[in-house]
Amino acid sequence: MSPTTLPAPPEHGHVTFLGAGPGDPGLLTLRAVEALANADVLVAEHEVLDVVRPHARQGVAEVHTDAAGSSASSVPGTGTPQLTVVDGASTTAVVPAVRDAAHLVMEAARGGRRVVRAVTGDPGLDVYAAEEMLACAAAGVPFEVVPGIATAVGVPAYAGVPLRDAEGADVRFVDARTASDRCWTEVGASDGTVVVSTTLDSVAAAAGELVSAGRKPDTPLTVTVAGTTTRQRTWTATLGTIAQTLKQTKALPSPDGGRPVIAVVGERSAAAQRDRLAWFESKPLFGWKVLVPRTKEQAASLSDQLRSYGAVPHEVPTIAVEPPRTPQQMERAVKGLVTGRYEWIAFTSVNAVKAVREKFEEYGLDARAFAGIKVAAVGEQTANALIAFGVKPDLVPSGEQSAAGLLEDWPPYDPVFDPIDRVFLPRADIATETLVAGLIELGWEVDDVTAYRTVRASPPPAETREAIKGGGFDAVLFTSSSTVRNLVGIAGKPHNVTVIACIGPATAKTAEEHGLRVDVMAPEPSVHKLAEALADFGARRRAAALEAGDPVTRPSERRPGARRRRSTT
Repeated sequence: MSPTTLPAPPEHGHVTFLGAGPGDPGLLTLRAVEALANADVLVAEHEVLDVVRPHARQGVAEVHTDAAGSSASSVPGTGTPQLTVVDGASTTAVVPAVRDAAHLVMEAARGGRRVVRAVTGDPGLDVYAAEEMLACAAAGVPFEVVPGIATAVGVPAYAGVPLRDAEGADVRFVDARTASDRCWTEVGASDGTVVVSTTLDSVAAAAGELVSAGRKPDTPLTVTVAGTTTRQRTWTATLGTIAQTLKQTKALPSPDGGRPVIAVVGERSAAAQRDRLAWFESKPLFGWKVLVPRTKEQAASLSDQLRSYGAVPHEVPTIAVEPPRTPQQMERAVKGLVTGRYEWIAFTSVNAVKAVREKFEEYGLDARAFAGIKVAAVGEQTANALIAFGVKPDLVPSGEQSAAGLLEDWPPYDPVFDPIDRVFLPRADIATETLVAGLIELGWEVDDVTAYRTVRASPPPAETREAIKGGGFDAVLFTSSSTVRNLVGIAGKPHNVTVIACIGPATAKTAEEHGLRVDVMAPEPSVHKLAEALADFGARRRAAALEAGDPVTRPSERRPGARRRRSTT
């Protein structure tokens, strides 16, 4: 769905109060995405900045605020809020000093700009957003409200705690930070479900208030921190035992005790059924930090798949792509496409598609230059890159997505049906000869052209290198032998607690030659099958821990030096 273009802003601007939800970026509404795409100024609480920023257009002026609505980004020594341009540029613009977010929003709107004011959860439940709406109304500045998923509703859903049952019990919402004695008395006298917004180190105090107001100490409750994110953690206890539970699990005391939490209290809150309803935290790779040593373009779909399993992918490029040292061969081949020199062109990677596309653009050509030429793609990702270019491939392997799989389906040269016997094969400088030899055996002449060079990427930041060698990652996915060699070369060998997953036997052999023990191997050479295999490994590991009565932990949480069992995948 393409963003809806808003009409030109009026002279006095416009403000959109936008609910960014409880933390999961996938919970943003379609209307919120549209508003962000058209914003001139984005005023966002720090907690939701990473949720809303990806949907803002380049060049939007951005102001961070803290939860209380005051500016959190300012010029040192002046207290003046600073607008930073979200396009990678270092240029910043300074706005006049303002006292709080309400004045900041008004200042931008009076300049005729479209302002998006993003808050956690839903703006209708945000005290500061309500004050800013009143300020807009008093000043005659038009505004709208884009609701978001309220934190007090979204977090219990992700924790596997339904708020109502078939009997339709009452649900009360309490903000412990502002609740009065009368409020505690009312909810204490009720037998319905109570959803309490509080902080980790204040949970026990809130539980005490409810007990003092009449709730039984054995009333079940759940406490969830970092809800709807892969850092989510939930504790199940009772009003009388929650303090002890948090102490025993070492959740408290903690320097992070001031973190917001959602506590759900009540006999009908399904706290006792959470082991069956906790769909989010029971994902096979929940919270796993997974290293993906591929370029950002190559890793995009793989990272999305890992996120669907609850993992936190971390992309580290191990190779960089550069033009060939001598471009003349590539230039002659592209001209040959136009003059009818080839019957086929075969793409063996997304990078090959990118290299040919860039050369086309250099000559002012587009996808129409492929007219009359048969196009082959080695696999689904390469085919998608061609489709994005406007070219639908004629041949994609029906079986294994590899050079061997492509040869299985490639027709032999037939002088009766094929007017031209030549194939253009743009590829990397380090590609194997499998496809070339196979095509020649089928009777084709091959122009094997270096379209791009692959070189070792620069080392990742020191923090990433330390995490790789120190066991900070739970798993690493190796998609080729070169990713093994290059990662070890630029960042060091992964720690022995890190689960090693390889795409096939050749990659596994290279990993073992570098002293790595392979835990997971894909059943077929596909990055998506590799991710599935890792998810299966995580699911079996989780099931084994539960069956043994042990806590479910991530590999990086094991004792340093602990031996790992080899997977049977």
